[in-house]
Amino acid sequence: MLNPQRLRVLQAVIAAGSLQAAARSLHYSPATVSQHMAELARETGLKLFVRRGRGLEATPAALQLAEQAEDALAALDRLARSAEDMRRGHSQQLTLASFSSAAKEWLPHVVAAVRQDSPEVIVEISLNETPAGRAPRPADLDVRQESLEAPQEHIDGYLRYSLGVEEFDVALPAGHRLENVEKVAVHELSEELWIDHDIFDTPATRIIRSACRAAGFAPNVVARLDDHYAALSLVEAGVGVTVLTRLALQDAPPNVSIRPLHRPQVQRRVVAHVRQDRGSSRPVAVALETLQHLAAEAGLRPES
Repeated sequence: MLNPQRLRVLQAVIAAGSLQAAARSLHYSPATVSQHMAELARETGLKLFVRRGRGLEATPAALQLAEQAEDALAALDRLARSAEDMRRGHSQQLTLASFSSAAKEWLPHVVAAVRQDSPEVIVEISLNETPAGRAPRPADLDVRQESLEAPQEHIDGYLRYSLGVEEFDVALPAGHRLENVEKVAVHELSEELWIDHDIFDTPATRIIRSACRAAGFAPNVVARLDDHYAALSLVEAGVGVTVLTRLALQDAPPNVSIRPLHRPQVQRRVVAHVRQDRGSSRPVAVALETLQHLAAEAGLRPES
């Protein structure tokens, strides 16, 4: 069996670019790092590094080994954390996954309610809306967004609970020509400069793009990023407009004007997926009940 510590050292050497740099980051001597790499090469029978000038370059085999070790090492880390939790008497865990605005506005209340009901529970939270956003373990409760135009998503091994339908609004810079209208028709944004708050093809992006197509135009995007707070900062600076859900606009800067959209209405469906084998546990039940209450409180309407 491969030595996990040597795999970690391999990853450190590749990330740092040299044995010496890895030794500094690991607080090892260069000789110790070199010895670990020699032993790993012997264990695997692979050539891990080749000389390039005065330095070393990782071979394709080393790069592949380091990449494939990622999941195994992460699993070992989780196992170590679980053992530590059990040692401290915290044997129960609740794993939540969510898109970012729900994680910001709802999950703090969910965690507080769960911990109040079951003080021994350890809660893990991860974001699920980007390709890199991968939960450390299968989520017990997974909050997702969907387009109303798309088929409902059903995940194997999970029960589906609709939390309701939420509206999108447009955020306008101070002094914008549409600032004094009660509602903004989507076609009125056809000549605007747009700030896209999502560099990935998430449901929110597809919903907004579909609404623009229905209004007869494609947005003129001048900035693209993966954080809606940063998008609002660009709106505040007068760079352009952005379209966000009402949940994501809770902390909009005071000098950014928020207006409802119509013709067409821009909406998303918010859903909680609960693991079937965890649905009867008390922490999951409390988390789901709290989410349903928060969604109603936020004005999400039941799907017709």
